Amino acid sequence: MSIESTVTAVILAAGKGTRMKSELPKVAVVLNNSPLLIHVLKNLESANIKRKVVVVGYRQEIVTEIAKDFPGVEFAEQVEQLGTGHAVICAEQNIKPNDKYILVACGDAPLISSTSFQSLIALHVEKGYSATVLSAKMTDPSGYGRIIRSSDDGSLLRIVEQKDATEEEKAVTEVNTGTYCFTADQLFKALKEIGNDNAQKEYYLTDVIKIFRSSGKKVGAMTLANALESHGINSPDDLETARQYIEKGLVGV
Repeated sequence: MSIESTVTAVILAAGKGTRMKSELPKVAVVLNNSPLLIHVLKNLESANIKRKVVVVGYRQEIVTEIAKDFPGVEFAEQVEQLGTGHAVICAEQNIKPNDKYILVACGDAPLISSTSFQSLIALHVEKGYSATVLSAKMTDPSGYGRIIRSSDDGSLLRIVEQKDATEEEKAVTEVNTGTYCFTADQLFKALKEIGNDNAQKEYYLTDVIKIFRSSGKKVGAMTLANALESHGINSPDDLETARQYIEKGLVGV
């Protein structure tokens, strides 16, 4: 049995994406003739991940219509958008007993390659981590959660959202891409412990890292070989930038 056959992907696709200046859900916006969500699903399929749970919310009928015929896709509903941690909790009912690992992917990050997904899973399994974060080094990290590593051994200490970061933490250029691999049973246990005591009053998936660290579990981070893959789509400008990356061959799709 391959590692990938024990992995279920949870794709976060419930958001509105107000900065896109479109009535469409963000994951339905088209990049090079395909909705963003389809790019993500294709890359997961190419990584041999067969089961894919798409978390839907805003205008979910549009998102469902886009993805319903894609192999291995099922849906989980997030009625209120209360953060990334809450979104993954909404997918718990779709998880099967033999799902050993959960890969969390963003429906608005269409450039993360199948190779990167596979490398993340392989590192997670090889190191025996409870959580492994896909990170990227950026020249301008503003807006992203920062990866805070131990000065002793470089291990992952925590992820800090920009709104909650100190000035010293804001200077860190390694960021969270929003893509993770978790050990399934440990993930859902930790999700029941997270709170929403933060600037956004949301349930952050990143708080699971803190919970794992405080209980002595091993967590890690894998830095993308090609940081451009982490480019998320939050605005029409971001969409155009992604199109140019593809056109110039700087990323594969």
